[in-house]
Amino acid sequence: MPMLKRFAPLVPMSFVLLLAACASHSPESQLDQAAVAQATGNAIQIGHHKATLAGVADEGAGNDSGDSSGRVSGILDRAFALIGTPYRFGGRSEQTGFDCSGFVGYLFREEAGINLPRSTREMINMDVPLVSKDDLQPGDLIFFNNRGRGRVSHAGIYIGDGQFIHSASRRGGGVRVDSLDESYWRLSYMEAKRVLEPGYEARQTVSR
Repeated sequence: MPMLKRFAPLVPMSFVLLLAACASHSPESQLDQAAVAQATGNAIQIGHHKATLAGVADEGAGNDSGDSSGRVSGILDRAFALIGTPYRFGGRSEQTGFDCSGFVGYLFREEAGINLPRSTREMINMDVPLVSKDDLQPGDLIFFNNRGRGRVSHAGIYIGDGQFIHSASRRGGGVRVDSLDESYWRLSYMEAKRVLEPGYEARQTVSR
């Protein structure tokens, strides 16, 4: 069975308590518009990204980065299957819902066997390669300052083509796909790091 046939059907957007520690604090009107666009566009996005993930796996076959590429495909495959899972403060499982760092940590733990730090602040300080925005690859962790306080407050996983998947706010509908080109995310973008990089496995869970 092809790896990417495990995508679950999209579930209705659910509403849970707005997180204080790791939330997407977009203006309310912007979140409402994004939620509508997300509900109508997810099927198209997922179909497109199936091809992207297949390309990731194919590129990794037969070379030293094959194991890393395979884990990226597994992480993103599982992430798409979780679209619509509710957002919950402190959540880090399918049963309870996820906050942003809980979602990222769950995927890396379950699909790559990597225990990432729990908080976004610890994640951004991991001793792993820093990646420029122009060099982003599927599976890279991306970090945002979406509270205007000059420090990291949100995290997601890059999926390719300028898109990322993350557990957003209550109004955002939990796990969803968004574009880095949207003004809100473009302005709050901080940096990206690459955990799944050959040669960095021994250091990737260490915080400074």
